[in-house]
Amino acid sequence: MATITRFFGLRHLRCEPSAHVLQTRRGRTVRSGRGLTFWFWPLVNSLAEVPCDDRDETFLFHARSKDYQDVTAQGVITYRIKDPAICAGRIDFSIDMRTGLHLKKPIDQLSQLLVQSAQQHAWRCIAEAPVRELLAEGVTRLRAHIAEGLAADANLQALGLEIASVRVSKVAPTAELEKALQAPEHEAIQQTADEAIFQRRALAVEKERAIQENELQNRIELAKREEQLITQQGQNQCKQAKEEAEAERIEAEGQAERKRMGAAAEADAIRTVETVRVDTERTRMDIYRDLPPAAMWGLAAQEFAGKLQKIEHLNVSPELLSPLLANLVEAGTRRLEAAAKAPAPKPERK
Repeated sequence: MATITRFFGLRHLRCEPSAHVLQTRRGRTVRSGRGLTFWFWPLVNSLAEVPCDDRDETFLFHARSKDYQDVTAQGVITYRIKDPAICAGRIDFSIDMRTGLHLKKPIDQLSQLLVQSAQQHAWRCIAEAPVRELLAEGVTRLRAHIAEGLAADANLQALGLEIASVRVSKVAPTAELEKALQAPEHEAIQQTADEAIFQRRALAVEKERAIQENELQNRIELAKREEQLITQQGQNQCKQAKEEAEAERIEAEGQAERKRMGAAAEADAIRTVETVRVDTERTRMDIYRDLPPAAMWGLAAQEFAGKLQKIEHLNVSPELLSPLLANLVEAGTRRLEAAAKAPAPKPERK
């Protein structure tokens, strides 16, 4: 926007470097250029300010695709005024001498012309393709089609406009159609997610099975080890029992052998004693066999007297006592002589 300063009847104008100012006096162009600063007389001059900077114009188009589906295209067109003099000759860019503002709305007029031209090219591009193709490649195709159409538009060239860039941000169908088109993709994505969940669950089940099999294998191995341990313990106990039985048997045999040897020794001792006794008795019987009856009677009486505990009455006549005493003395003398002559028996040894 130009800045105008009043000084009595004169006016001073100062414009920005991005603005092109045209000063006309009596139908002729007096000054034309960017960023001018000058004094002028408002009664005989007319001023026009044409902006030459890049300007963005947004658009939102509604069109129907080849398969009769409503599609919305949204984007931005960047343009600039390449020839300010030609544009000022076609559109009124006059400014107020007091405020420096445009008397009309030339920028809105240019924007409207530009958007209408872009809309025609967008409609043509959308109508030639089905909705699925537009959703897949619509942004790139629509941007190229609008840029080519605006660059070749003779009306825009006659206005001195230059298209800097065309950007299409979105090509979308209606909400219902978009939801319907998204449903198969959503189902496919959901199926993929379910498949991933199933695979994860299957993997978890497989890992759990592997863990259980490992635990079962460990339990089987432990059971085998325990069986081996029990078998070994049984073998050890059997061996210990056998060894204890063998030791007991050896001990019993030893004891039996000792008893047998003791019995044999005792039997030998008894046999020796009895042999001596028998020999002694035999010798005594031999002695008794040669004794006279009177001596035998004396010995019998002596033996009998040794076994008697009490004698209350004993009558001995002299006629009986004298011969008995004589015989007894004689028998005792013989017995002593025989015992002195007989050799002593020796015990047998094994």
